[in-house]
Amino acid sequence: MNVYLESGRPRLVKKTEPSPHLFLNYRGGPLSDRSIRKIVEKRMREAAMKKKHKPHGIRHSFATHLLNAGADLRTVQELLGHQTLRTTQVYTHVSKERLYTVYKDFHPRA
Repeated sequence: MNVYLESGRPRLVKKTEPSPHLFLNYRGGPLSDRSIRKIVEKRMREAAMKKKHKPHGIRHSFATHLLNAGADLRTVQELLGHQTLRTTQVYTHVSKERLYTVYKDFHPRA
C-alpha cells in the first residue's frame, strides 16, 4: 500500500485537480464499480482460484471482520456507503467467538 501511495498514486493525480479518492484510474479519476470488479476478477483468475468470488463477497467479509473486531455499526454503515442503518444490519450475524469475548470482557460475573 505504501508503494502505491508514495509512487503510484502521485503519478495518477492530475496536477491541476487533486483527487480526494484513494484509488484512481489511469486518467486520474475515481475507479468505478465495474473497474474494481474487473480488477478483482482478473486477480482471482491469476491466482487460479477455483471457487468463484464476487466483489460483494469481499465487501461482506470486510464488514463482518470490522464488526467482529469491535467496530460500531454506524462506522461500518459509513464505510460501506449505506443510506440506512437497516441495510448495514445484514452484517450483524454474531459469531459464537465474538459473543463469548464480549460476554467475558463486559459481564461482571464472567
